[in-house]
Amino acid sequence: MSLRAVKPPHETRTRILDAAEELFMQHGFESTSMRLLTAKARVNLAAVNYHFGSKDALIEAVFRRRLDPMNAERVEALDRLENQAAGQPLAPEAIIRAFIGAGLRMIEDAKGGGRNFIRLLGRTYTDPAKPIRALIGQLYAPAMTRFKTAFERALPQVGRDELVWRMHFMFGTLAYTLAATDTVQLIAGCKPEDRYDSRLLEERLTGFLLAGLLTPVPQASAPSSIADRIVQAA
Repeated sequence: MSLRAVKPPHETRTRILDAAEELFMQHGFESTSMRLLTAKARVNLAAVNYHFGSKDALIEAVFRRRLDPMNAERVEALDRLENQAAGQPLAPEAIIRAFIGAGLRMIEDAKGGGRNFIRLLGRTYTDPAKPIRALIGQLYAPAMTRFKTAFERALPQVGRDELVWRMHFMFGTLAYTLAATDTVQLIAGCKPEDRYDSRLLEERLTGFLLAGLLTPVPQASAPSSIADRIVQAA
């Protein structure tokens, strides 16, 4: 075999990751067989075992390849804002933008596989594979802790328990926006090209999330639900 025919190890590894990312997005983790994967990546099973060792390790590598840089970018954005603020609490809007920007920009990456990964990430929220959801939670944890601290300083009027819920809603809204962009086709008047415009999505999503974070904290004496308010008004 000539030296020219030998593929660099990093090229083979990247091809396997690209194939796995696309197949996991299309078929799910359980339904993607190693036979299907090796055919898609144009490699043999020995190459997959050499680079990853197991299917579980391959799945982890697929998520780490995208999530580690994305979360690092989020934390770096937050670091810059905090350095500029010189010890003062940040504006909630700035924190939101630092958190959502990296993920939204991945929507525009159709050729590099970013859009495939975003859809794969969305699939994990409905996939019954608890170990995979636990892995994603583990990968997100350091960044989420940093952002939680920043929000606590920016929103002192919101109790810690309430803030946890609001961040949960914020994260869920972002996840749905990233993973279910095709759904907006069902909404009359939506321009198809808007689904992948990260700047436009950032403006719309920031305003929506900011309103949720800043909404008055529910009082203990207030009606606990819409149904309660209807009953009291009757």
